[in-house]
Amino acid sequence: MSVAKRPQPEITSAVDFGAEEAAMAAYKRDGTARALTMDNRGPIELDADGKLDPAILEAYWRQGFYIFENVVGADERADIERDVADILDRAPMTPEAKIDRHGRPALGHDLQGRTVRLVRPLSDPLGGTALNHGRHPVKMAEPAKPEDAPDYVFQVLLGTLQHSEACLRLYAHPKLLAVAEAVNGADFTPFNEGLWVKEPRLGGSVAWHQDGWTYWDSPELDAGTHGFNFMMMLYGCDAANGLWVVPGSHAKGKIDISTLAGESDSDRLPDAVPLICGPGDVAIVNRQAIHGSFANTSDNSRVSVHFGFHRRKSVLDVTSGGIHNPVSTYDDAYIRHRARMIMYGIDARQQRFPDESPYAYAPLAADAGQYRWDAASKADVKDYNLYDLGI
Repeated sequence: MSVAKRPQPEITSAVDFGAEEAAMAAYKRDGTARALTMDNRGPIELDADGKLDPAILEAYWRQGFYIFENVVGADERADIERDVADILDRAPMTPEAKIDRHGRPALGHDLQGRTVRLVRPLSDPLGGTALNHGRHPVKMAEPAKPEDAPDYVFQVLLGTLQHSEACLRLYAHPKLLAVAEAVNGADFTPFNEGLWVKEPRLGGSVAWHQDGWTYWDSPELDAGTHGFNFMMMLYGCDAANGLWVVPGSHAKGKIDISTLAGESDSDRLPDAVPLICGPGDVAIVNRQAIHGSFANTSDNSRVSVHFGFHRRKSVLDVTSGGIHNPVSTYDDAYIRHRARMIMYGIDARQQRFPDESPYAYAPLAADAGQYRWDAASKADVKDYNLYDLGI
């Protein structure tokens, strides 16, 4: 797959399209304009003690997402780009294939955990189905695919940290972990990780949804109970290929998405705005916010590195799973085992960026010396995502 340079916000004249295309073009144009006037973007601002600027936290909790600009530099992005190219080259060509395009064993062929997910070009495989606890109730529009389109395209790789050392190093970015601490407390825990790719003119959609499922009917539910995801944009994203979010929806509990879509008489939710990001920007998106993405009919690719975190109290001694991992009880030993990925990431990052001050992860700090990123730890992390903390 060839990758594009930084995409620009898509502002397309409606006069060249039919009624539906014109409506979508206007929707993207209006959403882009509203997104760029919001007060939830800027650099990560930490004080002398490494604490996040309270104004950033306030905006995140009010809107449900925030765009951190210019977080990841060119050298680190180049590392990730090389790993992404290798991942795509090693991916299976069909969902059942055990070999890649070169006839080699395909990426993930020997793993138990979820790895590569392929989709039909420009399709919506989840909307309107009972999959993933039925949390994608509305089918997204599926544009006609190009005549020369392949049968399947890459959409997401799960368990990314065992396939890319560059992604493992990004996972331990000290400023991002400081943000995780500010949002979820110093004892924050992992959730899961993924690499998402929206190929130009081929990338499938992800129907509108809210991510959580465990706490919707719980008296303990608040605006942050189901955690959040970071999304690092390798080349940037815009209204055509990026994620859309409904601001403030994270704080309203479980929302009837079918009714919202019915009111708009389309798959275009009127209050949603797109993530508008440049290369190396990182979005933090609350998992309870309504979000989704349209099929990518644009000429620009979107490659985003995702990794999420939870509050410890949201997962400790909870029995859950079934989407990201097998149903399990998340006791202290389980959480510590999964959190070792943070420690491996910190050490791997320190090896690559020795002049950078590493983040100190409090829950495992006393045992930091045992987490060295070396040949033994690389073997240890095989199928690590079977221990994801899905709620």
